[in-house]
Amino acid sequence: MGVLTKGFAYLIVILDWYSRKVLSWRVSNIMDISFCLEALEEAIARYGTHEIFNTDQGSQFTSDAFTGKLKEHNIRISMDGKGSWRDNIFVERLCRSVKYEEVYLKVYETVTEARRSIGIYLNFYNRERPHSSLDGIPPNQFYYNNLSPIQFLQQRGFGQFSIYAL
Repeated sequence: MGVLTKGFAYLIVILDWYSRKVLSWRVSNIMDISFCLEALEEAIARYGTHEIFNTDQGSQFTSDAFTGKLKEHNIRISMDGKGSWRDNIFVERLCRSVKYEEVYLKVYETVTEARRSIGIYLNFYNRERPHSSLDGIPPNQFYYNNLSPIQFLQQRGFGQFSIYAL
């Protein structure tokens, strides 16, 4: 996704559809499954299991390791069909924002620099960037304002829950 002085960087984002909150993310210079699994495992550890995981049909997402991790947590898998861009529209919109508001404005010298800078942007996106679809409030505020007291406690380690789609 990002432009480096030498090579490319790849970004995976686990996004809550309802609130548009970025639950976890990773940047890597290698398009393999390990950084995708790390992002998935972090999202589950921090926010619990969700009902559905939607993704495209990239090899990292169709691998036995990735789909196995979803099945292990009883998360239903939804994969876009060929040409079904609408299935993953929320992540596509986020990637567009990341590109036009961060990546295309910079050239990164290293993957570490890209990771740091994109992390700052995603923090801004979650905490400060207003969203018209959320009545002008940032994803974090919308996400936490719409958790029930039980869900709030469950997210802090008092049990598992299942809400909204990733």
